[in-house]
Amino acid sequence: MFNHKGETNTIKLLLLLRPAMASVYSGSHTLSKDDVNYRMHFRMINEQQVEDITIEFFYRPHTITLLTCTVLSLMYFAFTRDDGNPDNNLWVGLILVISFFLIISVLAFPNGPFTRPHPAIWRIVFGLSVLYFLFLVFIIFLNWHQVKQLMYWLDPNLRYAKREADIMEYAVNCHVITWERILSHFDIFAFSHFWGWGMKALLIRSYGLCWTISITWELTELFFMHLLPNFAECWWDQVILDILLCNGGGIWLGMTVCRFLEMRTYHWASIKDIHTTTGKIKRAALQFTPASWTYVRWLDPKSSLQRVMGVYLFMIIWQLTELNTFFLKHIFVFPASHALSWCRILFVGIITAPTVRQYYAYLTDTQCKRVGTQCWVFGAIAFLEALACIKFGQDLFSKTQILYVILWLLCLAFITFLCLYWMVWYAETYGPRGKVCLYAYYLIPLCGGENLKDAESLPPLSLLFHFHPMLPMVPLLCGALSKIHSDLQVK
Repeated sequence: MFNHKGETNTIKLLLLLRPAMASVYSGSHTLSKDDVNYRMHFRMINEQQVEDITIEFFYRPHTITLLTCTVLSLMYFAFTRDDGNPDNNLWVGLILVISFFLIISVLAFPNGPFTRPHPAIWRIVFGLSVLYFLFLVFIIFLNWHQVKQLMYWLDPNLRYAKREADIMEYAVNCHVITWERILSHFDIFAFSHFWGWGMKALLIRSYGLCWTISITWELTELFFMHLLPNFAECWWDQVILDILLCNGGGIWLGMTVCRFLEMRTYHWASIKDIHTTTGKIKRAALQFTPASWTYVRWLDPKSSLQRVMGVYLFMIIWQLTELNTFFLKHIFVFPASHALSWCRILFVGIITAPTVRQYYAYLTDTQCKRVGTQCWVFGAIAFLEALACIKFGQDLFSKTQILYVILWLLCLAFITFLCLYWMVWYAETYGPRGKVCLYAYYLIPLCGGENLKDAESLPPLSLLFHFHPMLPMVPLLCGALSKIHSDLQVK
C-alpha cells in the first residue's frame, strides 16, 4: 500500500503547489482547486511515485538505450532466422509482438498503486492485462470452429482433452467417511486452495468480507451444480475440508501476516549505506516486500449507501471471476492442470492486487472520483470472459434453471448485507470510539467515578485484553477518563 512517509511528503509538496496548479489553464478554462485535488488523489492510486530512491541507475530513464536494443534485436531476428516453417513464423512473430508491446508498456503505461519491487514490473502487468483484454475481444468475434482451431494451434494435445465431469464422479458414497478417503483429498489442488485464500486475505484484509466470500462461494457451487457437475461435493468435503480447513486456514494465515505487517516499523536504509555482504543481500530480498502497510477498513458506521452498494458490487464481481474459471475450462474443454487454466489463475491473481487497491481507494476516498486504469481493465476482463462463456456455451446455458439463479442472487444479497451490517456493528462497537467506551466503563470506577455499576452487571473481564497494558498507568489516566466519562454522559 502507500508509504506513510512518502505519502506525507507528497501531500505536503502538492499542498504547496496547489495555488500555482490551480491557475493552470486546461483548454479555455482555469482548473479549480477541487479539480486539482481530484487529479492529485487519482494520481496517487494510478501513478504512485517512488520515494527515497537508493540506486539511481534502476530509476533513471534509458529510452535511447532501449530503442537501440529493440531495433538491433528486431534486425537480428528478421534477417538471421530461417523462415521456412509457417507455424514457427507465426509463433516467433506473436512472441515478438507481445514483447515489444510490453516494452511500450514500460515506457508509456502508469505505475499503478505499487512501486515494489519496481514500477516497471507493474507496468508490464498492466500491459499483459491489456493484451488479454484485446484477446478476449478478438475471441468473441470468432465462431466455435475458429476458436477450436486456435486452441489446437496453441496446443495440439487439446484435440484429445476431455471434460473432467465426463470421466470423474462427484459426491458419491458420501456416507462412507474413512481416513484414507479424507487424506486423498489433500493433494496439490487442496494446497492451492489453501494458498489462494491466504493471498485473498492479504488483498482484501477483512475477516468479514473473506468469510462472506467463502460462504457465498459454497452456495454458488450448490446453485450452479445443475450446470457444472464438478461442483457437487459431499457435505463433509464442502463444510469441513473446504470452508473450515482450506478457506478458514488460508484466511487466518493471510490475516495473521496482515497484522504482522501492520505492526512492523518501516524504515528503509539505502543499500549504499549497508557495508556487509549479508546485509546487502537481505536488503535486496526485502525489495520484494511491501514498502509500507495500511490498515484497511471497507465499512464504518458512517458509510453511505453508495459505499455499501460498492462493496456488494465488489463481491459480485469476485464471484463472477471465480465462476469464469470453471465455466471456461468446462466450455472450452481443457483440464485444470493445463497451462491455460493455471496460467490464467496466476495472472488474474497478480492483476487483482492493484485492482483491489484502486477500487478500495475509489470506494473510501471521497476525493477520488474515478477508478484506476487497472481496475477498469480488470472489470472489463471479468465481463468479457463471462460473455465468451455465454456465447460459446449456449447449449450448456440452455439448461439453466432460472429459479436457481434467482435464489442464488437473493441468497448472495442477503448474506452480503448481513455481513456488511455485522461489519458496521463491529466497527461501531470495537472501533476506536468503542474501545474508549470500554476503557471508561472499566477504569472510571477504579478512578472513583460516580454511578458505579455492580460487578455482576459488568461485561466479561476477557474484554480487558483491549487495554490491559494501560492498567499500571491508572492513576495518571484518572483525570482524562473522568473527562471522557463526562463527555459520554453529555452525549
